[in-house]
Amino acid sequence: MRLMGIDYGTKKVGIAFTDEGGAMAFPHAVVPNTPKLLDVITDLITEKRVGAVVIGHSLDKEGKPNAVHAAVEALMLDLTLATGLPIHLEPEQYSTQAAIQLQGRNANTDASAAALILDGYLTRRK
Repeated sequence: MRLMGIDYGTKKVGIAFTDEGGAMAFPHAVVPNTPKLLDVITDLITEKRVGAVVIGHSLDKEGKPNAVHAAVEALMLDLTLATGLPIHLEPEQYSTQAAIQLQGRNANTDASAAALILDGYLTRRK
């Protein structure tokens, strides 16, 4: 089963996918966070035949919900209603910084962060 990973940001959203077997995560794209975001994500879910979604769980350094948390919860609800797919949260603290350390900052950094979030979920699930 293919999974989708999402690194949610207020301006940009990183998207990643696993291979069809759900074993390895790969960066896919960075999309703008606009009112059409839900449509973009649901179109990708259909196109890639995604079976579940993993979204970065946005918390502060003390492990409490931060300013982005409410928007992530709203996206989870919207995705659940639109697709009926299982939605999983995976800790995402420092995923963008880790992506920058691995490849440097570039246009695909948020997609790489989404792949790291998705990889963390895959590793924890094993």
